[in-house]
Amino acid sequence: MSDSAADTSPGTPVTDGTDWHLAPQTQDFLKALGSPTRQRMMMLFSAGAELSVGEVAERVGVSQATASQQLTLLRRGGIVRSRRDGKTVLYRADPEGALTALSDLRSYLTNCC
Repeated sequence: MSDSAADTSPGTPVTDGTDWHLAPQTQDFLKALGSPTRQRMMMLFSAGAELSVGEVAERVGVSQATASQQLTLLRRGGIVRSRRDGKTVLYRADPEGALTALSDLRSYLTNCC
């Protein structure tokens, strides 16, 4: 594996000289966008909102377990970030993570298409 193929930092498409790949976090970003439930969840975080799992579950109409699983995928994709406040985990949008993934995607599409 070449040095450039080993660089999988966010925002860096991976290439072995002949084949471009999206960085793993960008792949997770695209997976996170693939669910209508996660898309609805993402909209809850507009205007800087910070919500707990329970609040997200209630507003989207899913169980807390489902909300937690879906928020984990959104966090892995760089779309939301979390912080702990006592026993409560709060989630909010991560615009920098989303912009990094979009930059990686743009570079990939520029090189492949």
